Amino acid sequence: MPVTIREMKIAIASGKGGTGKTMVSANLFYSLQNAGMKVSLVDCDAEEPNAAEFISGSSAGVSLVSQKLPVIDTEKCTFCGKCFEYCNYHAIVFLPPANFIQVVSDLCHDCGACVYACEYDAITEINKELGKVNTMQVNGQCRLIEGRVNVGVYSSVPVVKKAIQSLNCEDIAIYDSPPGISCPFIATVVRADYVVLVTEPTPFGLNDLKLSVATLEQLDKPYGVIVNKAGLGNREVYEWIAQKNIPLLMEIPFDKEIARIYSEGRLLAEVADGYQERFLVLSEKIKQACHE
Repeated sequence: MPVTIREMKIAIASGKGGTGKTMVSANLFYSLQNAGMKVSLVDCDAEEPNAAEFISGSSAGVSLVSQKLPVIDTEKCTFCGKCFEYCNYHAIVFLPPANFIQVVSDLCHDCGACVYACEYDAITEINKELGKVNTMQVNGQCRLIEGRVNVGVYSSVPVVKKAIQSLNCEDIAIYDSPPGISCPFIATVVRADYVVLVTEPTPFGLNDLKLSVATLEQLDKPYGVIVNKAGLGNREVYEWIAQKNIPLLMEIPFDKEIARIYSEGRLLAEVADGYQERFLVLSEKIKQACHE
């Protein structure tokens, strides 16, 4: 079927890990690419990116991601506590009786408030490397962009933002979101035109789907659901989304052959009959939902 979807930003997300969002992201990317679309897949699961396990390409560059980290010179510091008061992220430990002040680097958000507050030039800034963004060219006109945070870095949000900002003007962007509903999830879905929630028909799947839906409703984002591993568990997920009038976009069966294909790092849309067409139908449903 012809694909007319244009200039869409689609986030593929889930309330928990292991539901199959990367499988959906990679197969949707492959299907649109194979249909002649210019599309980029952004792996925003920067703590554990794995889209490159399914999509190969040639390196097109690496960008480092860093932040400014304040350093307090205790020789110049008067221990007035102004920087401590200005810090909304509680990233400064200040003990006036002991004349002790120190920045907790993991909590710092690089806002610059402490530097602004200090009247004695006691605070300077150094660069702290957080991670990197790898860009790979896929079949000429498409790209895979991978955010990868350094081990031990407290928050992956700056890396996620940098990965998304690396997009140019591709017709379609697919964001493979981090699992859960914490800050990296928010940083991903807030930039999307439509969110596809991938769940599984189990009590855990339903619980985390409810949390994801509540979050997206707060963000006023349109969304629909894909049920992966259909046939496993019970019907409670289906009953709940029907009650909430949430679009059921697609079902992927609980099937040993699908699990084998996935475990070998291959794509359903490439090797299984009918799946490329099914993912193109998915893209049409998303386009229609965004234009209602």
